[in-house]
Formats: sequence, structure tokens, C-alpha cells
Amino acid sequence: MTPLSPLRIALLTYATKPRGSVVHTLELAEALQDLGHHVCVYALDKDGSGFYRSLRCPHQTIPAQPVTGNIDALIQQRIQEFVDFLANINTTYDCYHAQDCISANALLSLKEKGSIPHFLRTVHHIEDFNSPYLQRCQDQSIRRADRCLCVSLHWQVALQEGYGIAASRVFNAVDNQRFSPHSDGLESELKTRLGLSGWPIYLTVGGIEPRKNSLTLLHAFIQLRQQYPQAQLVIAGGATLFDYEAYRQEFFAVAQQTNLQIGKSLILPGVITDADLPALYRSADAFVFPSLKEGWGLVVLEAMASGLPVLVADQPPFTEFLTAQEALLVDPNDPQALATEMAKLPNPLIAQKLSEAGLRRSADYSWARSALAHAEVYHQFLQSQADQEPVPVRR
Repeated sequence: MTPLSPLRIALLTYATKPRGSVVHTLELAEALQDLGHHVCVYALDKDGSGFYRSLRCPHQTIPAQPVTGNIDALIQQRIQEFVDFLANINTTYDCYHAQDCISANALLSLKEKGSIPHFLRTVHHIEDFNSPYLQRCQDQSIRRADRCLCVSLHWQVALQEGYGIAASRVFNAVDNQRFSPHSDGLESELKTRLGLSGWPIYLTVGGIEPRKNSLTLLHAFIQLRQQYPQAQLVIAGGATLFDYEAYRQEFFAVAQQTNLQIGKSLILPGVITDADLPALYRSADAFVFPSLKEGWGLVVLEAMASGLPVLVADQPPFTEFLTAQEALLVDPNDPQALATEMAKLPNPLIAQKLSEAGLRRSADYSWARSALAHAEVYHQFLQSQADQEPVPVRR
């Protein structure tokens, strides 16, 4: 098999809504297709609405039914829905590649039944689950994959140290044509629709949840408004499998206690349509992302490609591809420090410097480059599998 030979690739993701690993899956699928490979995306679809955007490559959505029970029951059912659907497809693939724990466990089940020969698993990040069942699902999806991939050095080291696995490192990327500083004329209407009339407008993407450090960001924003009383904080996104209701209730209690008006000072538009997302970035004055745990931070690249000055947590994986010249780096556990750094972003000199550096940095990461790295891993893996096959004995 030559490095340029086309492959049949199944890419699996747990959802159709725009979460990081889902975006990664779809962008990678199209980039691999552009390289001449034959790709099909399989994804669980819980509301029957399909993917959040149109796709240029073959895809199959898998009906995901409502679940009664706790999170363990939910994950167990989602894995089984994947298994039941994939067990009845007639197409075979050279590579079966899962982008998450749920689809990886489904592929593991199919491998154990002899339905597929092997599977690969991208580990975007490793969670610390309270549930023994979820922890076991995560561990076996990593340990029993035939090859693991990851998108950052941080998680590559974590896999080596925690699991003894030498994972192949690939890259995340951004569509620099779609996400750019150049207006498409939609910004004014979007700002009116969302009520974005203040200054400065701070944007973050990912919803309200512990991993995104939403409460610390809220406390920092409350302090910031003493200096910028007309400031607005936009927290976009939020589709997730997990229930963060207790955390959300605490978040809204803090907002209410400090008289922070939702819809005026605090804008919560929910999941943003694919058509609106580029304009939303361009409608903001700065992007803030003090997340505590990320595989990479796709939205950071999107914000930089859109020309926004960026603030991120001063920790990996952000510090793998960003320096203090390209982003403001801050202790994500210190709301006062976060407020102080957020206050610097509207400064025209600082904003321009960060914006220009961010545009240069984001230009380094293309999906074509990511697809080439993935294809190389696929070919190396398949060659290693072929080398392990027993040689037939001639009689």
C-alpha cells in the first residue's frame, strides 16, 4: 500500500451538534475526502434534525431515543444504538475511527464480535468521572483501541504516563476562509437580534459548565463591569450529553445576586447556527476562554482567525501553540487576575497587536494539513497490521 492510495474511512462521533470533537470530525472528513479518500461520517442524532451544517461527504445519522435513568443508563443506551446500527450496514472500511468514548466503545463491541477487524480512537482529552461505569468506559475505549491519536502534546504525554500508550499526534485546525476578519454583512442584523449594543463585547463559546470555568468567568466579568459598566458577556453554545444543572443554578444565582441582567449584560443565545457563527465572532470585541480542560481549543483558533484579541488559561494545551505575544495568558482559577487581563483587551494598542499575531498563528493550522497527518497515521497503522499477519505455509 502506497502513502497516496485512497482509503475507505468510517469516522464516528457522538452527536450532530457543534461540540469540539464533532466539529473536528466533520472538518476532518471533508478534508480527507478532498485528498481522494472515501469517507463516511456516522453520528448519533437525538432530535432527528441532522447535522448542524451541510456536509460535502457521505454521512449517516443514527436515531438516538430518549432515555429514562441516570447518566450511566444514557451512555449505555447510546453505545448500544451505535452498535445496533453499525451491525446492519453492508459497507466495510479500511479504518474505523472513533472520536469519543461512546463511539469507541461501540466499535470495541463490534470488534469483539468479529464484525470489524480493528478501530482507532482519538483522545481529545481525558475526563475525571465520578461514575465507575463511565470511568470504565473511558479507560477501555483508550486501552483497547488498536491505535490512539491525540491533538496536543499535553494529552500525548498524559496517555503515555497514565496508560503506557504511545499515541500518534495529529493537529486541529481552522477554516481560514470561513473564519476571517472580513465582514459578510450579517453582523449588524445579528447584533440587533441578540441585543449586542454594549461595549466592550466579550465572547466565549462552549456553554455554561464546570470544564469551561463559567463561574470564574462570571465573577471576573462582575468585577470588570466596575471599570466597563456597559460591557456585555456573550456565552454561546451549550449542547452536551451531561447534566450540569446544579452548576448552572449556582451560575444564575450569582448573576441574580449581583443584579446582572440576562439578555442585557449577560447574553445567552444557546447553540449558534453555523451560518451565524462567523458573524458572531466579528461582532465581538474580544474572546475570553479560561477553560480548565481542553483537547486543543478549536474555538480559540476560530476567534483568532476572525481577528479577535484572545485571552486563554495559562496552561496546556493553549500554551503549546500560543505565547504571550499572541494571547493574554491568565491563571484560570483567579477571578481577579482574569478581570484585570480582560480589562486590557479593549486597549486599541493591545487589541491590534494580539489580533495581528493571532491571524498569523491561526494561518498555520489548516484542515488539509490535519488530513494529511491523519492519512499518514492510517497508512502506518494498516501497514503494521499487515506486517503482523501470519505468512501462509506452502505445502
